[in-house]
Amino acid sequence: MAGQFPMNPADSTRMTVYASLFAALTAAGAFIAVPVGPVPIVLQNFFVFLSGLLLGGRWGAISVAVYLVAGALGLPVFAGGTGGVGRFVGPTGGYLVGYLPAVCVIGWISGRARHPSVFDVLGLVCGTMVLYGFGVAWLKLLSGMTWPKTLAVGMVPFLPGDALKIAAAVPIAKALRPLIRKTR
Repeated sequence: MAGQFPMNPADSTRMTVYASLFAALTAAGAFIAVPVGPVPIVLQNFFVFLSGLLLGGRWGAISVAVYLVAGALGLPVFAGGTGGVGRFVGPTGGYLVGYLPAVCVIGWISGRARHPSVFDVLGLVCGTMVLYGFGVAWLKLLSGMTWPKTLAVGMVPFLPGDALKIAAAVPIAKALRPLIRKTR
């Protein structure tokens, strides 16, 4: 879907609008946060997941980059309505940075699909593993906790919620894909 070259100006404009929309949705998802320790449970990764599924790796990454730049510039788009470069060196920094490779992995895997739902789930699981890899590794480095403690704080509490997000993202992507493709 995304990544077809050359892209005519109308397609490019539409994809820019979609990428902007997902950046805004990701920011809105950050306001739905449940503090459970140094890393809150948030809805923003759900919209990162959807952007990878619906926009593909390239445009999904553009969407995430817009979101991250907005936050780095100080706009209150990160969890709890915070922003600023300092968030990248705090406990959630690895997760924030991990959104970029995660959305690329999700988009790349789901874009290879003859049977989108199977590849969507595979892409989301792999993307989530990438996200945890960045987030947990950064949390470990920053906190000095043991690996078991870091996993207990930075991954285990999020597994059920992320499983639900994956379960919700697949049918939503299936329903929205025809609409996005029709406008292209």
